[in-house]
Amino acid sequence: MNNTVEEQSAEPKAGKMNRKTIVSAAAAIVVLAGTFLFYFFYLQSPRRLVLAKVNDEKITVAQFDKELAKVEPTLIREMFREEPDKLLDRMVVKTLLLQEAKKQGVSAPVQTYKDAGKNPLPPDESIIVEFLGKKFSSPPEVTREEVEGFYKTYKDKMGGKPLKEVAPAIEQYIRQAKQQEALEQYLVDLRKNAKVDIDKGRLQKMATKPPEMNTEEDLKKALTSGKPVLVDFGANSCLPCRQMRPVLKEVGTQYSEKARVLVIDAYKNQNLAQEYRVFMLPTLVFFDAKGKEAFRNVGIMEKEKIVAKLKEIGMET
Repeated sequence: MNNTVEEQSAEPKAGKMNRKTIVSAAAAIVVLAGTFLFYFFYLQSPRRLVLAKVNDEKITVAQFDKELAKVEPTLIREMFREEPDKLLDRMVVKTLLLQEAKKQGVSAPVQTYKDAGKNPLPPDESIIVEFLGKKFSSPPEVTREEVEGFYKTYKDKMGGKPLKEVAPAIEQYIRQAKQQEALEQYLVDLRKNAKVDIDKGRLQKMATKPPEMNTEEDLKKALTSGKPVLVDFGANSCLPCRQMRPVLKEVGTQYSEKARVLVIDAYKNQNLAQEYRVFMLPTLVFFDAKGKEAFRNVGIMEKEKIVAKLKEIGMET
């Protein structure tokens, strides 16, 4: 009889223990879920993800995205997405210049009613312009020997004009070149003396895949195909090269049975660039059906001219 009572009284206790276990487990799940949400929606927020620290000043993913959104045209924005380190480097330099300007008490110039009709720069850019204007306020000296030396070197490009006539323009050119050189050296020194930490792993994950290009093997096959070939020696980081891509793709698709159109990265295939004497990008090289070079064009080329040239060197109509 006693055993039966004990067994009966044990059942509600077991039920209570099970309920406690379930409640504890549920609480643990809630805590884990909260931690998970906190991690992904707070700690992993673009506003908190740090791409770089410039003298302990943070550049976040959100700031990077905001800067990227301002880039025009869209094609350049796409190029920055593929190589985000280039845009980040600009942001680092801008941050360093602002830090230096603030150290020296430089502020944006006060806008008056006379400036109302103008398109003023953003405050940060105004401060940088003001700072650099003060720092490089004294124009570099240009000697007569430098002007004469420049004239002597490039005399054949002066259109037969005497030194006296072109001296002022030469002096101005040399002065501007010296100013640019001084600015570039200042930025190099500024970066060298700063503490800049970049999260390269995070930056790499942000990068989008660039358009694929043809290989050396593709070129060999095309030149032995018995059809005219157009090769664009360019690079993904070259703006005119990227502007040519839609045109080349259209020609390649439209005349796929009659010609071959290839895009070769001149930087990654320097052996080919040297072999085909490519010195400027883009360089379009046309080959006839026998694989012999028939024509080349440096720079952008219109679709109609490309098609006409392919027909001229043997493409079937």
